[in-house]
Amino acid sequence: MEVLLLGPQGSGKGTQAQQIAAEFEIPHIATGDIIRSMKDEDSPIGRDLKAVYDRGDLVADDLMIRLIEERLRRADAARGFILDGFPRTMAQAEALDDMLLELGRDLDVVLDFQVPDPDTLLGRLLKRASQENRSDDTPEAIARRLALYYDQTAPLVEYYRSKHGNVVGIHADRTVDEVYREIQQSLDQVGAR
Repeated sequence: MEVLLLGPQGSGKGTQAQQIAAEFEIPHIATGDIIRSMKDEDSPIGRDLKAVYDRGDLVADDLMIRLIEERLRRADAARGFILDGFPRTMAQAEALDDMLLELGRDLDVVLDFQVPDPDTLLGRLLKRASQENRSDDTPEAIARRLALYYDQTAPLVEYYRSKHGNVVGIHADRTVDEVYREIQQSLDQVGAR
């Protein structure tokens, strides 16, 4: 089962992806986790990633595409995967389509995490910042990442809807359990379970 999660930061993608991964025994491929671990490396790429991430900017498409392609080729992703945080741009979405075609795979479903109230997202992200002591979750960086999401990533929902027809909206402003029940129902409906 190949699942793509789209939605703004703070919409609960990571929390839900962990549950899906555990239930289906497939890897949760979270670009944020990959970048956070790499940015702490004392290397040129690590220092570059740290600077980009702390500003709240997006990592360049070419680097993200290489990271994801390498990750999808690992043995643990052969049975399926959950992509969280990639693609974020149209170039990345097109590269992912090419990558999956080359690997002989396709996305079963794209889950679009919807949170209509921006204050809900801000509150969740500020709470996460204090709980996890994350330097990248300042109010300014959060605002910048949300603006980038709505500008560059939100249009991908329509891209997948028109090109693949496999987008399911998820009401992500509810409790974790309510959201997961909706995801399970959606996976049943598209035959991914």
